[in-house]
Amino acid sequence: VKLPDVTFLCGVSVFPWVISRYYGDLQNAVIHLLIKKPSVDPSLHSSFRPISKLPFISKILEKVVAKQLTAALDEHNIYDSFQSGFLRAHCTETALLRVSNDVLTHSDAGDCSVLVLLDLTAAFDTVDHHLVLERLKYWVGLSGSALEWFSSYLSAHSFPVAVSKFRSSTTSLTHSVPQGSVLGPLLFLLYLLPLQHILSSFKGKSYHLYVDEIQLYISFKPHEMSKLQLLHTCLDSIKTWMARSFLQLNEDKTEILICAPDKLVPKVRDSLGQLASHTKPSVRNLGVTFDPALTLDSHVSSLVRSSFFHLRNIAKLSPILSRAELETVIHTFISSRLDYCNSLFTCLSRTSLNRLQVVQNACARLLTKSSKNTHITPLLLQLHWLPVNFRVHFKILVMVYRALHGQAPSYIGDLLSPYTPSRP
Repeated sequence: VKLPDVTFLCGVSVFPWVISRYYGDLQNAVIHLLIKKPSVDPSLHSSFRPISKLPFISKILEKVVAKQLTAALDEHNIYDSFQSGFLRAHCTETALLRVSNDVLTHSDAGDCSVLVLLDLTAAFDTVDHHLVLERLKYWVGLSGSALEWFSSYLSAHSFPVAVSKFRSSTTSLTHSVPQGSVLGPLLFLLYLLPLQHILSSFKGKSYHLYVDEIQLYISFKPHEMSKLQLLHTCLDSIKTWMARSFLQLNEDKTEILICAPDKLVPKVRDSLGQLASHTKPSVRNLGVTFDPALTLDSHVSSLVRSSFFHLRNIAKLSPILSRAELETVIHTFISSRLDYCNSLFTCLSRTSLNRLQVVQNACARLLTKSSKNTHITPLLLQLHWLPVNFRVHFKILVMVYRALHGQAPSYIGDLLSPYTPSRP
C-alpha cells in the first residue's frame, strides 16, 4: 500500500529539534521503574517495568502524529484483525469473548481443544529501530517527510534513570520504543505485523493477540491427535521469526490448557511431546482464570474472595465517608471486578451466579446501612443496581448492538448470524 506523505498539523516541522530550541529537549525522557505486581520480588530487576516520562509538549506532538497515522491505518485496514491491544473498540473482554466462544463451540461439537498462552520477555525494550522503519515503509507505506520524521523520532531519544531522589547520567536510546509515550504502543503493534502472516498460514489453528500476549488454540476430533504436530511447527516458526526480530518468548510464562473430556486428557498430553511440561489445570488469561471446561468456577472463587477482602476494608472506612463517597469506593473496588469480562459469565452455573450476587447484596447492605436480614430486592431497586445476571445480559446486548453498528471488532461481528424467519 502506498500512502501519501503525512501532513503535520499546526505547522509542526518535520524535525522536532526545531521546536526544542523553544521548549527544551523534547526527546529527553526520564525512566522511572514501577513494580509490575505487589506479589513479585522487589529485589529482582525483572519485577519492574520501565516507564518513560516525556515532556508535555513532546506528548502533544506525538498525539498529533498518532492521530494521523491511526487514520491512515484504519482507512487501509493495515492492522492485524486479531490484535486487540491499544485499538479503538478493542479490549481484553472482546479478545476473551472470541477465544472462549471458539473453544466452547468446538466443545459443543465434541471436539478437543488445546490453548497455548505465550508471552514475550521485555518486548518493548528489544524493538530494533531499523526494523521499525522497515515496517513503516514496506508494511504501512510511509515515505518522504513522514518516514524521515519517524527516523528522527526513534534516533534522537535519550534518557536517565531515576530511582527515588537519585538520577543516573543521560544516555541515548539505541533500541526499544518508549513505554509511557503516545507513539510507543502503536509502533509496537506495527512491529508485530509480519507475525500475523506466520500465524494465519497454519490452517486449522486459530490465534489472538493482545499487545505482546499471544494465544494459540487448535481444535480437533478425538481421533485426530496428529493435528497437534501443527502446533509444534507453528511454535518453531514463531521462535524463528522472533529471533530475527530481536524478540524472545518467555518460556517460564508459557502455559497450556487442555479442554477435553477427562479420559482423553492423558492422551492429549502425551501427544504434546515436549510441550506437555507446560500444561496447567487452569490458566490466567488476561485477568480471567480459564479451567478445562470453561465453567469459570475458579475465576468466580478468586473473584468472590478478593471482593470480600476489599469489602471488609471498605466497611472499616464507612463511618468517615459520606454516602456518595462510599458508593464511589464500592464501585471502584467491587463493581468494577464484578463487571470485568462479565460477558463470559453466560456459561456460569446458577451456583456461581448466586455467589456473585451475594457479593453485590453485601455491597448494597453496606451502602444503605441495612441489616443482613433486610430483603435485597427493594434495596437494589432503590440504588438502581441491576442484579448480576441482568448485568451479564445487558453487557451481551450492548456488545451485539455495537457489533451490528460497526462499533465492535470485526471478529465479534463475524460471530453474528442474522435471523431470517422461514415464513412471514
